Amino acid sequence: MSTESRGSFSRQVFGLAGWLTVTFCAAALGAAASINAGSFYAELVRPSWSPPAWLFGPVWSLLYLLIGIAAWLVWRAHGLRRARIALIVFVIQLAANALWSWLFFAWRQGGLAFADIVLLWILIVATILAFSRLQRLAAVLLLPYLAWVSFAALLNFSIWQLNAANLG
Repeated sequence: MSTESRGSFSRQVFGLAGWLTVTFCAAALGAAASINAGSFYAELVRPSWSPPAWLFGPVWSLLYLLIGIAAWLVWRAHGLRRARIALIVFVIQLAANALWSWLFFAWRQGGLAFADIVLLWILIVATILAFSRLQRLAAVLLLPYLAWVSFAALLNFSIWQLNAANLG
């Protein structure tokens, strides 16, 4: 293996680690707001189709892994310059994602959390569209994220309506 190939391989490994770090830092920022989420969630009136609280952690962990890999694939194929707009939209949607936990769990603002999740949904669609023009697999990897956030938006709205007095 040539020095150039090893450098390229190292760059790819560090790039993957970097995009996963960015993604999981957003996850950690949201998780910081969710420290008491279990007890708060248990106190809320929830629709019958609401998943158990234990399911959210594993689902989000898998989704964040897919999200980070998707960004890495776009970066790997096109670099920061050529994929700049797509990756900026990606980072903005990560911020909206992290903000949701603060709005819903820490600040107990169901209406604002719903508005944020609608914005997040739009940003995910924009990210998928931007990624699809650059790296189709990256866009496909975001489809489970879009599906889960679609479900989460319905859940957010339902819980907000059922708990209007407790959720702003």
